Amino acid sequence: MMGDRKIINLEDGWDFMQKGITKLRAILEDGGQEPFTPEEYINLYTTIYNMCTQKPPHDFSQQLYERYREAFNAYITSDVLPALREKQGEYMLKELVKRWDNHKIMVRWLSRFFNYLDRYYIQRHNLAQLKDVGMLCFRDLVYSELKKNVKDAVLALVDKERDGEQIDRALVKNILGIFVEMGMGGMEAYEQDFEAHLLTNTAAFYSRKASVWIDEDSCPDYLVKAEECLRREKERVGHYLHASSETKLLKEVEKEVLAAYETQLLEKEHSGCAVLLRDDKTEDLARMFRLFKRIPAGLPPVADIFKKHVEKEGVTLVKQAEDAEGAKKEAPKDKAAAAQGTEQVFVRSIIQLHDKYLQYVVDCFSNDSLFHRALKEAFEVFCNKVVTGSTSAELLALFCDKLLQKGSSEKLSDEEVEMTLEKVVKLLAYISDKDLFGEFYRKKLSRRLLFDRSANDDHERSILTKLKTQCGAQFTSKMEGMVTDLQIAKDNQKEFEKWLDDDETRKPKMEFAVTVLTTGFWPTYKFTELALPEECVGCVTTFKEFYDKKLQHRKLTWIYGLGQVTMKGNFASKPIELNINLFQAAILLLFNEQETLKYTEIRERLGLPDEDMARNLHSLSCAKYKVLLKEPENKSINQDDVFTYNEKFTDRMRRIKIPLPQIDDKKKVEADVDKDRRYAIDAAIVRTMKSRKVLPHQQLVLEVVQQLTKMFKPDFKIIKKRIEDLISRDYLERDKDNPNVFKYMA
Repeated sequence: MMGDRKIINLEDGWDFMQKGITKLRAILEDGGQEPFTPEEYINLYTTIYNMCTQKPPHDFSQQLYERYREAFNAYITSDVLPALREKQGEYMLKELVKRWDNHKIMVRWLSRFFNYLDRYYIQRHNLAQLKDVGMLCFRDLVYSELKKNVKDAVLALVDKERDGEQIDRALVKNILGIFVEMGMGGMEAYEQDFEAHLLTNTAAFYSRKASVWIDEDSCPDYLVKAEECLRREKERVGHYLHASSETKLLKEVEKEVLAAYETQLLEKEHSGCAVLLRDDKTEDLARMFRLFKRIPAGLPPVADIFKKHVEKEGVTLVKQAEDAEGAKKEAPKDKAAAAQGTEQVFVRSIIQLHDKYLQYVVDCFSNDSLFHRALKEAFEVFCNKVVTGSTSAELLALFCDKLLQKGSSEKLSDEEVEMTLEKVVKLLAYISDKDLFGEFYRKKLSRRLLFDRSANDDHERSILTKLKTQCGAQFTSKMEGMVTDLQIAKDNQKEFEKWLDDDETRKPKMEFAVTVLTTGFWPTYKFTELALPEECVGCVTTFKEFYDKKLQHRKLTWIYGLGQVTMKGNFASKPIELNINLFQAAILLLFNEQETLKYTEIRERLGLPDEDMARNLHSLSCAKYKVLLKEPENKSINQDDVFTYNEKFTDRMRRIKIPLPQIDDKKKVEADVDKDRRYAIDAAIVRTMKSRKVLPHQQLVLEVVQQLTKMFKPDFKIIKKRIEDLISRDYLERDKDNPNVFKYMA
């Protein structure tokens, strides 16, 4: 019972505790002492317990709490500090680790002995716990005195390691653990007393190194060293620094080694970024990207050099095409074929250039959007230049035409054709006049479809799908309609043939097929009057009868200029099959009745305009195949010329195609596109004003440009004219107070 327990006064109790503390110190100092027995531990704990639970004034909790602190201070002052003060450098660090480990053991044992204080007295009075008191004693007496020397010693070891020497990493890790623990749960001690100095030291170290490397090394060699430094510093964090230091440490290295010398590295005369691009040093470029991505605003200068390099190579290709065209003009033999060859070579070169640098963006620059944009901007520069007198839009359309035609000069497999089409559509993204490409492509597509020149229907549909994805459904709607028309026409022809078979009296004297086209889908073809030969009149009448019964409300317009005829020419040496157009056939059929005809007689009988007469007669009498003889013998067609059937005409082939001189319809295509653009601008202006009601001039123009840029770059002057036109047509009106503001007239 408490009343029977003997009172322990302060000094007697402390003398007993002091013996336990002395034994603990002896164990820690030399280890020669036997460890505490359970009985000794219980006696020491009980003594504290009793001294704290005696009734006042004999409750010595406060005095014991203070003497607990004094016990640590005495041990540190008499044993720990003298041992540390007599050592320097690495030896001092080892001694500190040993003393810190001992101190933690002492804290653990003493806090057990004095545990009753923790449980009651400390909680009631809101004081620091025993464990924390022990730590604070070490921090206030040992750490505060030695932290500068310890920091200097650790930094010396770090510098040694950076210079290639081996160091005791475990020792450094333990020391830095002390810095962390001195924060008592926070990182302030580590950050202020060590990390801040480490970062300063790191910056100075790499500043010295980089200043030497920049003069001695090439750009790739420098970057190899920089990458190795970063790898080692990251490794260093893993070995002994606190994980929170990694970002800060690497940032210092990046600042001193990369950011400080970026411009010099990129512009090095014989090894800078432009040289690496020129020499295809992909590994070095990938390293450059990895490293400069780490620093703020590190990539834009690299992307800018990349853009200029690609642009320069593209402009070189344009110049090469111009030079090749100039050289071929001097040798006029195969001028037409040579021109086509130059265009094909140019587009193929652009595709190869795009393949190459797109691969750079993927492999060297990790698909970074900055480099995709640089590639796009570079290609937009030279892909919108006029090459050999043609726009890139026209050249791309021509390239596709050659690729998709039967008997293409490029012998490619189906997979290669598909890949090439995919690449062409990617190039189209860089062309500002996509609508011009669309019109040229539609013209070429119409000829392939109508004259059965298309090599593969699947490829035709495939590129339309790709174009639809790239430019939208409206872009390809007419082209898709053309392809569908041809399929419907084939079905229509089968029905027509079945209709003929049903009644033998309907069958005309010659075989013929009709392709019915929908006016809105196809390019505009010139309607030319022609007095059809008697042989053809029955064909037209028969088909009209069939079509009128099938579709009563449709009107047929016959485009004779697109008609193709195969006829037999009975010449003296042998019969030859002639593949010609309907106009040529109509002219030749006249010579079945008379061997000689004047120009005026032919025109009178057929009713053809002079322009068409001249072209077709020229092809039959002045070109490669002289089926007709002309008097006088010259290369021009005049109204007083006389033409005679050439009975002696012969050729080594049994079947020949007599072509017409090509008409350059480029101007017509461009005129059609200009007209469509005016409609598109009108629609965009009205659409914008309808939704916004009131807009100032500048904002209206900007919004219209933004809407139309996907298809073409509208001219500001034309937009202004279209606005004026819409005002005159009462779609818009000017604000009475401000003439630069427009209102929509509902």
